[in-house]
Amino acid sequence: MKEWTFRIVFILAAICLAASPELLAQRTESWSGFSTVQGHQVPVHLRLSTSKHDGPVTGGFVNEQQFSPASGGILSSGHLTLTFDYFAHKLDGDLHEGVFTGTYGGGRGQPVPVELHQDISQKKALPAGAEKETTSIRGDWEIAVKSPKGEDAWTLRVSPLPHGGIKAIILRIDGDTNALYGTYDEAAAEFQVSHFSAAGPALYTLKPQPDGTILVTNPLKDGQQWTARRPAEARKQNLAPPTNATEQTSVADTTLPFSFSAPDLNGKLVSNTDTQFRGKVVIVAIGGSWCPNCHDEAPFLVELYRRYHARGLEIVNISFEEQDQLKDPQRLRAFIAKYQIPYTVLLGGATEQVHDKLPEAKNLNCWPTTFFINRKGLVQEVHAGFSGPETGASYTQLKAETDTLLGKLLAQHDEASR
Repeated sequence: MKEWTFRIVFILAAICLAASPELLAQRTESWSGFSTVQGHQVPVHLRLSTSKHDGPVTGGFVNEQQFSPASGGILSSGHLTLTFDYFAHKLDGDLHEGVFTGTYGGGRGQPVPVELHQDISQKKALPAGAEKETTSIRGDWEIAVKSPKGEDAWTLRVSPLPHGGIKAIILRIDGDTNALYGTYDEAAAEFQVSHFSAAGPALYTLKPQPDGTILVTNPLKDGQQWTARRPAEARKQNLAPPTNATEQTSVADTTLPFSFSAPDLNGKLVSNTDTQFRGKVVIVAIGGSWCPNCHDEAPFLVELYRRYHARGLEIVNISFEEQDQLKDPQRLRAFIAKYQIPYTVLLGGATEQVHDKLPEAKNLNCWPTTFFINRKGLVQEVHAGFSGPETGASYTQLKAETDTLLGKLLAQHDEASR
């Protein structure tokens, strides 16, 4: 027995040494710098693992505790390429004497310039007024807006970080901005919060005002500005609260089965009348692989499928993409592979065709939008957008409400389920 144990250990060790010499020689480095977007600098943090020789590399973007991994990468003669296939983006440029210069992007937008340096920075002292300003800004706020999607308000949620910075997130009807991180800029008397992830850059400024409000600015969207107030103050001024996610989208006739029909990635036509959906509770998720909030929703749906499929739950993701992706849906395939999606994924068409393909839906204008359908094929609830894990209480509430709803729907054993 001891001899066999020794042999197994020896063989495994030999395999590791023979097959992975480059892995054993890899070193992990941190790089920091900026991407210049419309004249504004957005902080970028990159983790990169390379060997002494040219060849495959691994890495990804870092935003505090969040990590956006690359799908693949290669370093050749000082030229670095990191691909993020699940967004059809890539980081591409040259490494020379501790400096990276290149671009990031592709997919739906033009690449933006990126310059990074090997991170040897030391922790900087916080401005004298940072702690006081952080205390005053923490908590929930309501941003008054006039959105083309019919909203009158968004939620701004701010929380302090252990090292003295803040995490901010804006919740809209179609989802959230994902976490934005930053610190207080004493000279400008404002917080600058941002992230740079696989989805790309985001940048906002939050400037406390003498009247107790916050001036919120999005420099990357032509300097758009809004005013944020505490919810209680917004009610005093008769301002409308954020739209409830279940009140944004509906169906024209709740007495008729919700119909869909689209090909899967192999070209097979799949419809709501197929036997796999008969007598089942069905979640129909409308989205696209270009949509950051759809990426947040995917792990949530995967978890629901694994927990409830045996009890009669089916999930269908109907993805609407750009024309080039419809011809060759590489990004959608990478999206499926990244989240190991076990449920049905269909190609609904181009994004502008969503209303033609799903005419029963009223006010369908959020990505994602999720339809919950009972065993008779009738829509019981429609949920616009998705509050990701970084939203904290909103995500926890969404999980609890979804579990409650699915529990009720799965318990309904009508004749169609027998």
